[in-house]
Amino acid sequence: MDLVALRLTLLLACCTTGVLLVIGLPLAHWLARSRSPWKWLVEAVVALPLVLPPTVLGFYLLWCTSRRSMFGQAYESLTGQMLPFTFTGVLVASVIYNLPFAVRPFIAAFSAVDRRLLEAAWCLGSSRSRTFWRVTMPLAWPGILSGMVLTFAHTFGEFGIVLMIGGNIPGVTRTLSIAIFEDVDSLNYAAAGQTSFVLLVFAFLMLALVHALQRRMPQV
Repeated sequence: MDLVALRLTLLLACCTTGVLLVIGLPLAHWLARSRSPWKWLVEAVVALPLVLPPTVLGFYLLWCTSRRSMFGQAYESLTGQMLPFTFTGVLVASVIYNLPFAVRPFIAAFSAVDRRLLEAAWCLGSSRSRTFWRVTMPLAWPGILSGMVLTFAHTFGEFGIVLMIGGNIPGVTRTLSIAIFEDVDSLNYAAAGQTSFVLLVFAFLMLALVHALQRRMPQV
């Protein structure tokens, strides 16, 4: 098995999960509690990567981050490099592609918290921020952890979006799934089978953990 690709995959999965935890929690909390008439539109945008082919998403990300776009030009002027075919570019694509895999479990976790408990805390003088950290988060934590595990596992097996944005650069953008593709393409079935078996076992363990965490979530 390609250990360099394994380390890169682990790094990508950890970074993607961390970024989505930071931006996904406030977004999910707003979607779970908001009564805005535009909430359905935000929910549709968040869920879009679930039905959009990775090649289509990858194409638009390539176009948005290229030198022909304002964002691509601004990023290049600030950093001196382009996003495509870099680890940063792959991370951005991975965060966008995995957004629903993090946010949807987060929404379910926040929605499962009994609102009467929150109102009781407010009546006792607790601020909304204190109630969030002392009541909402402890009760929703199994669901939040479930979303983090699901995001980590899904990132671990990404192929299409990584190949579109990052290509196959060893030590930079070459993940385990791309390594499997290259091994099969070069008829090295033994190496491809070994890596595939590792990913199969990993996926099973992650799914088992997700189901175990979901059983601990409070019921609505």
